[in-house]
Amino acid sequence: MAKFILSAFADEASADFTAQLEALKTHGIPLIEIRGVDGKNILDLTDEELAVVKEKLTAYGIGVSAIGSPIGKVDINGDLAAHFERFKRCVEIAKTLGTDRIRMFSFFMPKDEDPEPYFETVVTQLKAMVAYAEENGVHCCHENEKGIYGDILPRVQKIHEAVPGLRLVFDPANYIQCKDRPIENFQVLSAQIDYMHIKDSFLADGAVVPAGEGDGNIPEILSALNERENTYILTLEPHLAVFNGLQNLQYEELTRKYTYESNEAAFASAVNALKAILSAIA
Repeated sequence: MAKFILSAFADEASADFTAQLEALKTHGIPLIEIRGVDGKNILDLTDEELAVVKEKLTAYGIGVSAIGSPIGKVDINGDLAAHFERFKRCVEIAKTLGTDRIRMFSFFMPKDEDPEPYFETVVTQLKAMVAYAEENGVHCCHENEKGIYGDILPRVQKIHEAVPGLRLVFDPANYIQCKDRPIENFQVLSAQIDYMHIKDSFLADGAVVPAGEGDGNIPEILSALNERENTYILTLEPHLAVFNGLQNLQYEELTRKYTYESNEAAFASAVNALKAILSAIA
C-alpha cells in the first residue's frame, strides 16, 4: 500500500503566516507548499524575511514539501531572461527552506493562437531551468494549468518526453477546467506522477468543490495509487473561498458551488473531505 503525506497551500487558510502554521497544526498536516507569506509571494521575500519564515517553520515542526512558485506562469513572449533570474532566486529559496521541489509551469500561450509554434521556446526554457535546478539539488515539478502550454494531456506528455528530469504534478481540477477528464489522464500519466494537488471541480461549469464531490475522480485515483508501494505527497489546494492572491491568478475564471464564512472554514472543509477519502480507501 502507498504512503500518503499531506501538505497544503496554507495561504488559503490565512494570509498571515503564523495563522497558516496554526491551521496546519490544527489539522495534523505536517507539510506546506509555501506560496503566500504575510501577503507577499514567497519569491518576493528578503533574506531577512526568509530567516523568520524558517524559524517559524522549525518552531511549529512544519516541513516544506515544495515552493509553490509562479515560475513559468508568465507570457511566453515576455522577458524570459529576467524570468530566469527570478527562477534562480526560487532555487536559492528552496535550498534555504530545505525543500528539493519547485512547483512551476510551462508559460502562458497567446490567447486564440495555436500553442505549437511556441513548443521549442518552451522546451528550451524548461531544459535550462531543470539543468540549473538539478545542479543545485532541486527538482522542477510541472503543474498542468489552464492557459499554459502544458494544459491538456497531449501537450503535457509532449513536454515530459522532451524535458528529461522534469517532474509531474497532477492537478485534477485544472484538467477539468480544460475539458479533459482526469481519470483518463491519470491512466496515461500515473507512472510519472511525482505528487498531486487535491482540488476538485465540475466539467459542466468549472465550479470548484471539496475533493470527491466533483468530476475529478479523486477517490478512484487515490485508490489506484494506494495499490502501489510508493510514497505520495498530496497537497491540498482548496480554492473554495476567495483568499488573498486568488484574484491575481491569471486565466482563472472560477465559479463556486459552496461559499464559506471564512477562509479557515473553507480550508477545514477541504481537509475533512480529503481525510474522509483516505479513510475510506485505507
